[in-house]
Amino acid sequence: MTNLAPPRKQPTESLTVTSAAIKPQRSPLDFGWWASRFSVIGVWILMIVVFGIITPERFLSAGVPRVILSGQLEIVFLAAALLCTIIVGEFVDMSVPANYGIAGTVVAVLTVNLGTNVWLSALLAIAVSTLVGLVNGLLVVRLGVNTIVVTLGMSTVLAGLAIWASGAQPISGVPREFTAVVNTNILGLPVGFYLGLILMLGFAYVLQFTPLGRNMRFVGANREVSRLAGVRVDRVRLGAFVAAGAIAGLGGVLSAAKIGGFDAATAQTYLLPMFATVFLGTAILFPGKFNPIGALLAAYFLATGTLGLQLALIGTNSNLWVPNVFYGAVLVIAVTASTVLGRRSR
Repeated sequence: MTNLAPPRKQPTESLTVTSAAIKPQRSPLDFGWWASRFSVIGVWILMIVVFGIITPERFLSAGVPRVILSGQLEIVFLAAALLCTIIVGEFVDMSVPANYGIAGTVVAVLTVNLGTNVWLSALLAIAVSTLVGLVNGLLVVRLGVNTIVVTLGMSTVLAGLAIWASGAQPISGVPREFTAVVNTNILGLPVGFYLGLILMLGFAYVLQFTPLGRNMRFVGANREVSRLAGVRVDRVRLGAFVAAGAIAGLGGVLSAAKIGGFDAATAQTYLLPMFATVFLGTAILFPGKFNPIGALLAAYFLATGTLGLQLALIGTNSNLWVPNVFYGAVLVIAVTASTVLGRRSR
């Protein structure tokens, strides 16, 4: 009897598609891959060489590396606070520097002017900034108010309160046992440098290796898909605002400890450097992605460029105009690079 069934096809290797088969293979000589991740570091090295040639007696002095590494505590904490909200898709949190400023002002006013225990004052200052973050989050997440409207308004309110509380005057006289927490040297660098390093490394670990970090990135990429996948989107967004407030407050307290007091008028000067640092960080190591390690390296890159230009242009009031020009130019370039790299990565 003739078998009328169609012949069975034998499975072949060509019909099996695996992820390994379709995954693009990167050549070790892929210049674009290396350039997208390490070009800023290359420019950093080149910048050091150029400044060393232009002004060797000043830029190559032994104190310059210490000034660069030890002077970025404020920027590092502000960048970390901004990253909390920007990673979950809230790109314009304008209140971070003012929140930092109100914390520094509170700890200085309570300790110096009112005689409150400095450690209690520090806790109260961080609590105030955390509460500000919670209010921001409730207005944006629960009530749906535009982020830039809420945070810009909050920034103005906090700046005014800080100036009122301090009498529009710098406050000094924080106890030395408190300043030692930040200024004690370890291996030639103050403790403040290591605190910033620990903060950014811990933040990077959370983002890369914990469910919370993955949910934050997931929410930032697509809220609706995250919600359908079971992620509590509103809780993640609200938590990001609260964390941003707490980190900004901690930064303000540590800044007050660093200088032994606080000047409320200086808080808003960190707005441009903060954004420049965070966006430049997207062009380092993880192209197109906001990441703590990139932001940390960007902070020291920007500090190197600013200090190098000031030393090279000494005598031209460079300390007054160089930071604005340099940070502004870097911010434009960094945002452009972030946009291009992010589009390519997608």
